[in-house]
Amino acid sequence: MQHDMTKGSILPVILRFTMPLFFGNIFQQFYYMADTVIVGRCLGASALAAVGATSTVSFLLLGFAMGLATGFAVLTAQRFGAGDGEGVGISVASGVLLTILFSAVLTAAGLLIVPGLLHLMKTPPDILADSLKYMLILCRGLTASMFYNLFSAFLRSVGNSRAPLFFLVLSSCLNIFLDFFFIVRLGMGVEGAALATVAAQGVSALLCLLYILFFVRVLVPAPGQWRFHSEAAKHQLHMGVPMALQFSVTAAGTIVMQAAINLFGSTAVAAFTAAWRIQNVLTQGMIAMGQTMASFCGQNFGKKDFGRIQAGVRTAVRLEVFYSIAAGAVVILFLRPIMGLFFSSGADLEALMPWAMTYTVESAVCFIPLSFIFIFRNAMQGCSYSFLPLMGGIVEMVSRALCAIAGMYFHSYKLSAGCDAAAWITAGLFTLLAYRWMIGRLTAGITGES
Repeated sequence: MQHDMTKGSILPVILRFTMPLFFGNIFQQFYYMADTVIVGRCLGASALAAVGATSTVSFLLLGFAMGLATGFAVLTAQRFGAGDGEGVGISVASGVLLTILFSAVLTAAGLLIVPGLLHLMKTPPDILADSLKYMLILCRGLTASMFYNLFSAFLRSVGNSRAPLFFLVLSSCLNIFLDFFFIVRLGMGVEGAALATVAAQGVSALLCLLYILFFVRVLVPAPGQWRFHSEAAKHQLHMGVPMALQFSVTAAGTIVMQAAINLFGSTAVAAFTAAWRIQNVLTQGMIAMGQTMASFCGQNFGKKDFGRIQAGVRTAVRLEVFYSIAAGAVVILFLRPIMGLFFSSGADLEALMPWAMTYTVESAVCFIPLSFIFIFRNAMQGCSYSFLPLMGGIVEMVSRALCAIAGMYFHSYKLSAGCDAAAWITAGLFTLLAYRWMIGRLTAGITGES
């Protein structure tokens, strides 16, 4: 079902679109949460640390893929908002062809760079082999992730956020079943967790494709549109590549952060991994609001309704301030019982909790600037501004890296665990100022970054 976000009362439009995205993102986190819980309880803290040590590297590759897919769909949202059905078909065809090309390149690049990255990050020797096995399987399944993200982004671009939720619920259940089957029944270890994740994402991609083919015909290109269209491809690369680089430079900062955490040993890595997974679940409301702003602003940018863009962003900010406060309180108050889900009864939870609580408190108090990053960055991207969000990612990377280097230099876990907080504060302020600059240009009748 398509939904025109250029009409109607703004708050109901935003909530109706955001809630399915929020629950869909939660279920997507269950992919990784299921891996973490099942690995930790069935294989032990060492195996959990091995999976956790790959999180920043996987974010580097998967984030790049997600940025490309999201960027490729911006043009679709704008053409849909402008009522240009032919333009929608052309943008979809061009996006699919570009994704085929980039998926092959990224898969090859991932297989080549992952071993060196894990060594460069000083991954503890006792978990290095398992970390490498896990990542190589994720790299081979990168195409499934790219196409799931692309098809989901296309659906969101025409105002449909419910179908991706439905498919994620199904595939998340499949992921949990396959985790138990591969790890417990077949005894495949961490490789089984990686295979389960890839298979579940592949099912999600296939279901999204079938749904589009049968029920969202506006997203199905005509036979004559299946070729590279230079103008569409140029626009999509202009948006997709900076968005992908933005994820990558952010991931580069998290790699330095992970290297700093790794210096404190396997126990610290396992505790940090569990706390990071918990935080990721609670921050999905911020990510969902960002995805909403990309579609909302994209459609209204296509219609040239800049006043509605400003009103939508103001509404999103008010909602996310309340959400951030609530999420921060929940993660601090309930960290201990939730941590118990990740480890078997034989694990020393008392030894793990100080590491986990330090990271959680430092991060939770900065959830509000984190929500600003998602809102303002996606709003700018929906309005065809790609360079400023990329610069926000660079600010985030530099802040996180400087804090991590300081943590390594002083051998301070508090500094190392505070990398996310430092990145969110600085990037949140930057994206706020950049968004206000963009709005000034739009209201003055200037629609480009140059």
